[in-house]
Amino acid sequence: MSLLSIKDLKVSYGGIQALKGISFDVEEGEVVSLIGANGAGKSTTLKAISGLVRADRGTISFNGKEIQGHDPQKIVEQGIILVPEGRKVFPNLTVEENLKIGAYLITDQKWVQEQMEQVYDLFPRLRERSWQASGTLSGGEQQMLAVGRGLMARPKVLMMDEPSLGLAPQLVKDIFSIIEKIHDLGVTVLLIEQNANAALKIADKAYVLVTGNMTKSGTGQELLVDQEIRDAYLGVQAKK
Repeated sequence: MSLLSIKDLKVSYGGIQALKGISFDVEEGEVVSLIGANGAGKSTTLKAISGLVRADRGTISFNGKEIQGHDPQKIVEQGIILVPEGRKVFPNLTVEENLKIGAYLITDQKWVQEQMEQVYDLFPRLRERSWQASGTLSGGEQQMLAVGRGLMARPKVLMMDEPSLGLAPQLVKDIFSIIEKIHDLGVTVLLIEQNANAALKIADKAYVLVTGNMTKSGTGQELLVDQEIRDAYLGVQAKK
């Protein structure tokens, strides 16, 4: 049984079908990447799993139980956590306050403190800036904070929406290195990325979305060497 299973998922916005019946599975302990161009339906997929948009049809199961149609908070309580596109930090709150918001459903304060230490170990820069207003951080630091806040929610599945968007190349490398460290901690990761080269390199399994349809799947390595994928998504990066 898959940890997270999506079957025949259809989602529409204002009469336009964003997802046209996609199906895929995420196994426990995997890094799964969804790649595709802008408007392919990647973010819609994560929002549907999170309960932020309602599906027209299809099922979303977690640990064998249907969660389609559940309230977003109930989905968070089960351990499905979204790190949204654009970071969405609370700019007037400090780094530490943002991290504590991630753990708002957790009553064990000892665990919260231990988890915060783990986040600071992953992101030493956040420790240095723990009392700094989050709105004054750089883009890369805000992305680290968004990921750290997601980890504070005790995720079983951490879903990440374009974590490298708008970051300098060195920071992109840093973010993907952190994703691998998170995976090493035992967290299952569902990643959507326009940086297909980086996303496929760390993926156990990957799926390609094209205008709401799932067109290809395979291991990250299989898709990295697939000529059609190289031509469509990897370009010059594939030759490096």
